[in-house]
Amino acid sequence: MMAETTTAVAVAGGALDVRAGGRTGPALVFVHYWGGSADTWNGVLGHLPPGQATVRFDQRGWGTSRALPGPYHLDQLADDLTAVVAARVTGPYVLVGHSMGGKASQLVAARRPAGLAGLMLVAPAPPQPPATVTQEYRQGLSHAYDSPATVQHALDQVLTATPLPAAVRATAVRDSLAARPAARREWPLRGIAQDISRAVRDIDVPVAVLAAEHDMVEPPQVLRDHLLSHIPHATLTTVPDAGHLLPAEAPRTVARALADFLTTLHP
Repeated sequence: MMAETTTAVAVAGGALDVRAGGRTGPALVFVHYWGGSADTWNGVLGHLPPGQATVRFDQRGWGTSRALPGPYHLDQLADDLTAVVAARVTGPYVLVGHSMGGKASQLVAARRPAGLAGLMLVAPAPPQPPATVTQEYRQGLSHAYDSPATVQHALDQVLTATPLPAAVRATAVRDSLAARPAARREWPLRGIAQDISRAVRDIDVPVAVLAAEHDMVEPPQVLRDHLLSHIPHATLTTVPDAGHLLPAEAPRTVARALADFLTTLHP
């Protein structure tokens, strides 16, 4: 994996430790899922072309950013992401958002920020929640990371379709437990159900969506019905044999998709 430097980036209530590496653009700005961290992308970074510019960080309330105060809602996550880009990116960039990070990335892209060249959504939460996101579902989801046992169950029964390498699994367990309680609750109780479909109509950059064939959280059909209908110029590709944790289950495939996406963007 390429060498990275870590810089504190000022945000509301404190600072985020942001890791950046490489110099070849457009820069890839990675935004992790609910329960993840910057390390969720380790495998993907390991398969990127040498020198590819990358930026990644732990979102507010998670991992090294656990001490940051709330609110932890999507608009605050989008503001944090905007601050990270302003501080650590020069020139064009692509937002790469996974699940919750994908929804926050959609909000930022809808603001049409200068320099944004494209949006890669990896098993993203769609802008319009499907009917399956009921209050009962959200209450249950809010307890998925209550303990090591519940995390193990979520990984085995919901989040993955293929066994993770031991080190990758250990990182996923660690990250799922490394949350501020309010941050852990915010996404399942509110963020996942927030309808941002009106906002995403303003996204005017190329959008690529990676879905996972066996994703139980955001199945390909849900993304067709509840994302493509609101971002009609987006393209969707389904990764076979994989589950919701695409960056951990199929890092080489995600890296290849990113490299291919970059070749389609205007210089």
